[in-house]
Amino acid sequence: MRWQALGVPLETRAAIALAGPFAGLLATVACLLIWQNTAEPVWGALARASAWLNILNLIPVWVLDGGQAAAALSKAQRLILLSAALGLWLVLGQNLFFLVAAGAAYRLFTKDFPAEPSRYTTFYFVAVMALLGFAMWLSPGHGSALE
Repeated sequence: MRWQALGVPLETRAAIALAGPFAGLLATVACLLIWQNTAEPVWGALARASAWLNILNLIPVWVLDGGQAAAALSKAQRLILLSAALGLWLVLGQNLFFLVAAGAAYRLFTKDFPAEPSRYTTFYFVAVMALLGFAMWLSPGHGSALE
């Protein structure tokens, strides 16, 4: 609500919300690179855990970063997000993407669509989500509480 009172555009608020998962993506990639060069298992575990936590944060509900970013998306853009999450779930086999898809499906039925939806936010959201999924796929180990 403070952002609204200050007149910060919805697209800017969405970009700020997605900056956290993007920073998490950079940390994940750094851990992956260290793991590949040192073969130290702790770096591989950190890469996987970082990717997992940042994908979890992209679930488009409540106060999670994904929920804040989804506020800038139209119904059609939320459908794109849902499709991308389902595609990543099927292709990468990471069950966490099913939760992202479930959140996107829920947001299809909320009445909080913006007057001016953001195509940029749709691309940014899907790109960060896909890159985190790919990094998680590259990281060692399998399984989590959801897999």
